Amino acid sequence: FATAFIRWAAAVLIMLPFLYRYWPTLFSTLRKNAGLLFSLGFMHIVICGGVVYWSLTYTTASNATLIYTTSPLFIILFERVFAGRKVANRELIGILIAFVGVMPIVLRGDLGAIADLQFNKGDLGMLAASMAFAVYSILLRKNGAGAIPPMLLFTLVALAGSLLVLPIVIWEIAQGGMLPHTTSAWSKLAGVTLIASLANYLAFQHSVRIFGPPLAGTVLYTSSPASIMLAVIFLGEDFRYYHAIGFVLVLGGVILATLRLGSIKKTGVSKT
Repeated sequence: FATAFIRWAAAVLIMLPFLYRYWPTLFSTLRKNAGLLFSLGFMHIVICGGVVYWSLTYTTASNATLIYTTSPLFIILFERVFAGRKVANRELIGILIAFVGVMPIVLRGDLGAIADLQFNKGDLGMLAASMAFAVYSILLRKNGAGAIPPMLLFTLVALAGSLLVLPIVIWEIAQGGMLPHTTSAWSKLAGVTLIASLANYLAFQHSVRIFGPPLAGTVLYTSSPASIMLAVIFLGEDFRYYHAIGFVLVLGGVILATLRLGSIKKTGVSKT
């Protein structure tokens, strides 16, 4: 939880100087949308931040990856149940194909390893985070969130989440929790803040606004192939056959799920 707090509190401090144009309306925006902002902050930073890090101290990376990649499925389920959104067969099939494509990557080509997976409280934490991310994605499309400029919304959500997680951090430290104390640790946190917090979530937030939660959530499946490519390029890890199988299935599923959107946009352009 300390890691989650440092990561997002630092993001807030970095973003504040760029929000000068919004200063006159900053506090009124926060007051009018406090409930929504704190709900987003709780889902995004407390659950999808601190709870995920906590869960990874109990479960394996394979379990965590498989469970967390169910987020797009929960997005579709929740939108269908609570918003009545109809899901195209192509979208559903594409998402399922992408989910299947993640499996050979995290299981390292040994599908028999599924039988050896053991689940514990860390897995329950990852499941909670997967559902929380789905709720977070859907809430981003609410009228209140949609009316707030993206950079301002991002900063206020990060601020709200940082305030919510702070009491847990204080308790965690009182119980002997660790804090970063080396240059290497702080440099890694800086990288996480700049890339995984600022660049990644601003881009995802924008994608949700443009494409909607289900289609934007589908792109989450590409995180596993992207991680493999970065590990091959920067860490010298080997590229295996099961990576290629996963790549084809994941990217094919994402393309299939989003293909309908491309045809709609093309039609819209031609009419214009």
